[in-house]
Amino acid sequence: MRKKSISLWYDSEAREAADFYCSVFENASIKSENPVVVEFEIEGQDFIGINGGPRFEINPSISMFFNSESAEELQSLWAKLSDGGKIMMPLDNYPWSECYGWCEDKYGVSWQLMKGDIGGQKVVPCLMFTGASAGKAEEAMNFYCSVFEGSEITEINRYEAGEHDVEGTIKHAQFHLGGQYFAAMDSSMPHEFAFDEGVSIVVYCDNQDEIDYFWGKLTDGGNEGRCGWLVDKFGVHWQVVPSMMGELMSTPERSDRVMKAFMPMNKLDLDVLVAAAKGA
Repeated sequence: MRKKSISLWYDSEAREAADFYCSVFENASIKSENPVVVEFEIEGQDFIGINGGPRFEINPSISMFFNSESAEELQSLWAKLSDGGKIMMPLDNYPWSECYGWCEDKYGVSWQLMKGDIGGQKVVPCLMFTGASAGKAEEAMNFYCSVFEGSEITEINRYEAGEHDVEGTIKHAQFHLGGQYFAAMDSSMPHEFAFDEGVSIVVYCDNQDEIDYFWGKLTDGGNEGRCGWLVDKFGVHWQVVPSMMGELMSTPERSDRVMKAFMPMNKLDLDVLVAAAKGA
């Protein structure tokens, strides 16, 4: 199973956004592209940009921590990422970090820039549990760690009495799924956003058994969607797809056939997709 990607839903500007990130981050590159999907990497974190039309928008429910020991690097990134976007918390000195800021870039992706380190991983996706999911971050982390082998919660910081959220809920936590770090937090404050298809997590599977396993575990208490998409019982959206999907869609002709094959599916059938790619 490959590392989990973060999927970002765009109207039609996925390649434009990927080019922007490659200009902003020193270690970023575009890995593959077809008319629908652009795969790119930032500091070892894989991303997928989907040209999906205006149906969904990226929101801060899943943001990206960028960790660095260099305040100068953070200041440089802040200037580029906040330009044309929205500042949510100014880059400044805070109790948890001497250099931290939260901004939304011009494509809607939220970035939390912080001086510090999370397991040596520079880009760490962060899940914010709001609305009906507020207060469920710890339960969700335990659930995800039970689903993915070799996973554990590595740090939990809770709100204390007198702080600005519900005592005992998660102020900030870190966990890793099979060695890949994620962060989580609760927020009972009123927000205009929640988890949706705008930002989802992609699980790559090497065979049908893995597809069946992750589909079954993650839809338990949640809901199935089309084309390998699902929503879990905490509202987080996932895609369970074959690791070889890029190979299956490596040419326009193969891509067209594979897309026609998976459009009617909920859980993906790898044998059918391979046959479609071959034109069988």
